[in-house]
Amino acid sequence: MDANAQRLSGLPLAELLERLGTSPRGLTSEEARQRLGRFGPNEPAATTRREAAVVQVLRRFANPLVSILLLASVVSALLGNLTNAAVVVIIVALSVAVESVQTRRSHRAAERLRAQVAPTATTLRDGVFRELPRRELVPGDILRLAAGDLVPADARLLTAKDLHVHEAALTGEPLPAEKSPDPGPSTAKSPGEMTQAVFLGSSVVSGTATAVVFATGADTAFGGIARALATRPPQTEFERGMAHFGAFILRLVLFLVLLVIAFTAALRRDPLESLLFAVALAVGLTPEFLPMITTVTLAQGAVRLARERVIVTNLSAIQNFGSIDVLCSDKTGTLTTGEMELEAHVDPLGEPSERPFLLAYLNSYFESGVDNPVDAAVLRRSAVSPLDAAVLRHEHPDINGFHKLDELPFDFERRRVSVVAERQGERLLVTKGAPEGVLAIATSYEASGEVRPLDDGARARCEAAFHALGQQGYRVLAVAYRGVPAKPAYRRDDEVDLTLAGLLAFVDPPLPDAAGIVGALREEGVDVKILTGDSELVAGHVCRQVGLDPGEIVLGGAIDRLDDPALSHLAERTRVFARVSPAQKNRVLRALKARGHVVGYVGDGINDAPSLHTADVGISVAGAVDVARDAAEVVLLDRRLDVLRSGILEGRRAFGNVMKYLLMGTSSNFGNMFSMAGASVLLPFLPMLPAQILLNNFLYDLAQITIPTDNVDASFVRKPRRWDIALIRRFMMVIGPISSMYDFLTFYVLLRVFRAPAPLFRTGWFVESLATQTLVIFVIRTMGSSFKSSPSRALAATTLGVVAVALALPYSPFAGLLGFVPLPPGFFLFLAGATLTYLAIVEAIKRALMRRIFA
Repeated sequence: MDANAQRLSGLPLAELLERLGTSPRGLTSEEARQRLGRFGPNEPAATTRREAAVVQVLRRFANPLVSILLLASVVSALLGNLTNAAVVVIIVALSVAVESVQTRRSHRAAERLRAQVAPTATTLRDGVFRELPRRELVPGDILRLAAGDLVPADARLLTAKDLHVHEAALTGEPLPAEKSPDPGPSTAKSPGEMTQAVFLGSSVVSGTATAVVFATGADTAFGGIARALATRPPQTEFERGMAHFGAFILRLVLFLVLLVIAFTAALRRDPLESLLFAVALAVGLTPEFLPMITTVTLAQGAVRLARERVIVTNLSAIQNFGSIDVLCSDKTGTLTTGEMELEAHVDPLGEPSERPFLLAYLNSYFESGVDNPVDAAVLRRSAVSPLDAAVLRHEHPDINGFHKLDELPFDFERRRVSVVAERQGERLLVTKGAPEGVLAIATSYEASGEVRPLDDGARARCEAAFHALGQQGYRVLAVAYRGVPAKPAYRRDDEVDLTLAGLLAFVDPPLPDAAGIVGALREEGVDVKILTGDSELVAGHVCRQVGLDPGEIVLGGAIDRLDDPALSHLAERTRVFARVSPAQKNRVLRALKARGHVVGYVGDGINDAPSLHTADVGISVAGAVDVARDAAEVVLLDRRLDVLRSGILEGRRAFGNVMKYLLMGTSSNFGNMFSMAGASVLLPFLPMLPAQILLNNFLYDLAQITIPTDNVDASFVRKPRRWDIALIRRFMMVIGPISSMYDFLTFYVLLRVFRAPAPLFRTGWFVESLATQTLVIFVIRTMGSSFKSSPSRALAATTLGVVAVALALPYSPFAGLLGFVPLPPGFFLFLAGATLTYLAIVEAIKRALMRRIFA
């Protein structure tokens, strides 16, 4: 809900009614019409107006790297290289199309929320309760709610009887919340803490109530979820890295073009030829195959994950996966199974005992009321535990001899259910329910096979036993029994003088692989944090089960009292946030991102959708609601957490191969272009024709199209990896000049030793530059020894194949067309020596430069 609605919800009831300009008698139709014009329709998923498709496309073309690539394609086309131009345009178009699809997914996730809210509401208008469309509700309307209703707006309770509301859509809490009117002020700020209010998107499980609407549409807590989903997601690590790299290349290209134009103008060269040469240099510096290399690399990762039954809906999520250093999770259904399990059964004093379990099983077996997860857990436990099955067969009477006589169904006022069963003339009433309620109607307790009076001291010890289980994060039920006489029917007043048999402790257990995966992620540099709408006790218990030290647990209310800088510091050092609303989860994720973390979020509920939308990588699971699946970029079809780790490692491998392309491309291209710029100033002719420059660059890029298939060093995937423009710049500035040094050596040999005219000079340098900058791939692709780390077969084939083409071109039928001439045999001896020494020097220098990123 927005800030104003939150303030209203906390006011004393009398003041709230005054502020809303209403009373328990409700509004007139005319008042409601005027308010509808002022507040708008009660549509929680009413999203902001979408941008026109043309505007969205133009916005993406404004990206610096995209602009440079399109310029490169235009220049290539003008110079006759239509193939290269077409490839670049197609790659850019695919990239823009993928981003457009992502935007439509965000809007679709918001629209799906419409199906989660009530279509109509029972509203007091003109003194009469009537059924009205939900969208016509306005602040000040009086609602009537009953069991089975969907709550149509955020409302403060006026009256309530036995009201229990299911709020999992907002809080993630799996069990219904008890609600009651409170006329006083409230300091609670999250829906899970506001027991005096009900919220749009929740449903009434039991009881009746009347309530006054204080927020509608986008101002509701549920509307906040829709509003968050309708906005453009915050920039991810992948997008930030690409934008920074594009800006870096743009600055470099502009500097190089202006420098060359200035020098050639000073030397009085032909202006048009000089301009074409400068632009060709700029194009040669541009890594135009980066989108393709990135897309193919990420697509291969997506295919490998698909074999693990992981669906990646946005390819950039693969690289973001690898950069994650904080993984947040709403534990229910992600770290845990989402199903209640019976964890322990103890006597009233807390000692292990089979008696309460057997009686609870008898109760659950014969109960015919509404299904609930607790009964399911009791029945599952007996079915899957060999020890309990053995106990049923040998050590205690078998329930097969029992038959049901009667049942006192569960209700939220008594908070218990009783079953009367008979076997061989013995009639037994077995009660199961909330410990406080069951203990209140018990007069004795059973421990160590003896029934003893429940005096004050024993009662205190029993209370201490179930409080101790509750403090450990268990949901606790008590079981009691008594013998009853034969009668036609049994009533609530038969639930007296019971003997307390013991306690049952239930828990939503962690997934089998949760603890191992959490530990493995920690070793690989990923910190796991829990953000849940559940209680701090339950959250802490789950953390300890999966090997996480919960430390000091922060509640949602504390988040609202902090400004963004304070929250960012708190979020870094806190491992568990409990009782948090969707908006509070979102603030925590944004705070972590503001501190420079790359954040993944795992969730499966409506309340998780904004966080899935905000995170660098949103991850949902099998069985998640549609809204969560649409908001997520990665969907786990099987609830196996090991695929999370696989996805992270796959992302690091993908990023490793992208980084290889960047380091190799920028350093080699920079050295080559620097050499060309220098030669253009020193030589009386252009060192290489524009068409030769583009062909050189095209062949070099062609050698690298198989980088996505390459192997990645194990050391690279040991910790999260980030874009590091400073490293790319440093690598370019060191390795590039080494390449230029060998280029100038080649100039000297061609001019002084071979007395080369312009065509021979251009041919010799074309072959030398392509051989050195292409073969250096084998050195730069690994931080270790180039002789010990084997490239993929595809990378070796394309690299060696391109070098072979370069050597053959001067002798091919196309030589004259391209301006090439045959090379003298002695040049090849120089070429072999220069290439080997160049690779040796780069191998020696590489390790120090790459240690920072690979160590």
